[in-house]
Amino acid sequence: MDLQIVLENFGHPPVMFFFLGLLAVYVKSDLEIPSQIGKFLSLYLLFAIGIKGGQELFHSGFTDQVLIVILVCVLGSFTIPFLIYSILRWKLNVYDAGAVAATYGSISAVTFATASSFLTAQNVSFGGYMVAGMALMESPAIIAGLILISKYGKKKAADQSDTSQVGIGAALREALFNGSVLLLIGSVAIGYLSGTAGEHELKPFVGDMFHGMLSLYMLDMGLLAGKRFSELKKAGAFVISFALFFPPIMGMFGIILTYLLGFAPGDALLQVVLLASASYIAVPAAMRMAVPQANMSILLPMALGVTFTFNIAIGIPMYFSIIQAFW
Repeated sequence: MDLQIVLENFGHPPVMFFFLGLLAVYVKSDLEIPSQIGKFLSLYLLFAIGIKGGQELFHSGFTDQVLIVILVCVLGSFTIPFLIYSILRWKLNVYDAGAVAATYGSISAVTFATASSFLTAQNVSFGGYMVAGMALMESPAIIAGLILISKYGKKKAADQSDTSQVGIGAALREALFNGSVLLLIGSVAIGYLSGTAGEHELKPFVGDMFHGMLSLYMLDMGLLAGKRFSELKKAGAFVISFALFFPPIMGMFGIILTYLLGFAPGDALLQVVLLASASYIAVPAAMRMAVPQANMSILLPMALGVTFTFNIAIGIPMYFSIIQAFW
């Protein structure tokens, strides 16, 4: 791994703001970002990422490369939960394993945004159409998790009332129409349909402001992650180890896959990040509705406290260094 790239990543403003948030928690500072502001920043990032992705898709069109990206994203999101479920079942019950599997089959839009910002700082181009693939990765992971829980938890589910079935139905709706999923997919569509005219109208909002808003949101993520570290002690060594080793293992798989498929370096990094990240917004919300039996307190510490922190601090520059060495 190129240490110079790692050091440059630590000097990247969004990453430094993330560690500022961690520091604030460690020294017990009263620094905080109101929850409504944090929600607005989250909505802004999804909006901006989606619009820019749609605009790039408008310029590139639906080429073979775009279709390959979408196929890899959808298949990856749906199959990863099935691949890791049996590993999780070594220590977790059916419900917890299914919920965690869905979480790790899905993606972190903020990790994707940070990787995009990293590539921009490295002067490496990438296709905006990668956002289209990202937008389609939330729902398949949730559906896969529900299939696993329904199949392997059938015996236990027989003792439950009909409300569990209602929960699954509500979660399927959440998988397709969750606010973050709908905003991201809708923004991609609007960016594509508005074309050049929309690009000029929205450029100041989704272009010039993006890195500043991302930095502020990363501060919020640092504050949240810092507070989740204390909960990891209750989760146990297995859960922590899985959350720590999942990113590099999936990262290496993603690097090999994108190399074989002929991805450009920038696109390869973004695809790797999508495969190696985990959801801490849409999937936990859907699983909470569908699987009340699952221990939701382990999802956020795993996805945000460990996996997100690893990818932001080490994963992104590490994946990129390997990509540079082989491309």
